[in-house]
Amino acid sequence: MKRIFFLLLIITSFLSNAQTVTEPKNNPAEWSQSYEPFKIVGNLYYVGTYDLASYLIVTNKGNILINTGLKDSLPVIKNNIKKLGFNYNDIKILTLTQAHFDHMGAMAEIKKETGAKLYVDEKDAAELKSGGKSDYEMGKYGITFQPVNPDFLLKNNDKIKLGNTVLTLLHHPGHTKGSCSFILETKDGNKNYKILIANLPSIIIDKKFSEVKTYQSIQKDYAYTFEAMKKMNFDLWVASHASQFDLHKKRKEGDAYNPKLFMDKENYFKKLKDLENDYLEKVKEDSVKK
Repeated sequence: MKRIFFLLLIITSFLSNAQTVTEPKNNPAEWSQSYEPFKIVGNLYYVGTYDLASYLIVTNKGNILINTGLKDSLPVIKNNIKKLGFNYNDIKILTLTQAHFDHMGAMAEIKKETGAKLYVDEKDAAELKSGGKSDYEMGKYGITFQPVNPDFLLKNNDKIKLGNTVLTLLHHPGHTKGSCSFILETKDGNKNYKILIANLPSIIIDKKFSEVKTYQSIQKDYAYTFEAMKKMNFDLWVASHASQFDLHKKRKEGDAYNPKLFMDKENYFKKLKDLENDYLEKVKEDSVKK
């Protein structure tokens, strides 16, 4: 009898502490819309939805997946990997550009299904473990993705190595505490390419930077990131959202393989400058607000 009571007590305690994941609703339709996967260049492939970018890096020792979109992106990503002729269960490493639900929704499930190791910028570790609840802005929605424990915590310029590929993490905070971009090099035929997977530093708050009590270095972090991203050197670039690098203006479904589509460095620096202008305007407005 005592044993039964003890078991019931454990179950009740577990249920009372169970965390409910509530993914924000009314997201853009493009976030869930399927999109034909394609080869970007070398061993880098686009496997995400119409707007939420997920990238598959194929190596001779298994594959790396960057970002997982919303929770309902999982079947899209699985199907896209299959369409390209690769095995979903060959994913050995998972990583992300930012700890928000629109890039983390399926992360915990993919990690569980594939057994892949999760590498993250150390500054986003708390948000991953809390399911986004500890995020300075998105935390107002509660737990927005299934909490997940990272296997490896990385700092700026740390390397993720798998087979014949080296992925370098670049700490670009502001949008989240641990927002990051990645640099990798790939070969296609006789050509070598340096690729930037950019996490563009957009601002998501309406209040003053000084009012963000759970992220007191946010203004300073944005300033650092703009300076760091202006110094980037690369051949091709993509980003966390397809719309950020104008994927659908450059390419239509079924188009032939063409890495040159993503060599528009001028567009990268223009978009970065526009975001920096938004930042500088906010800093100016914050200084005069009462």
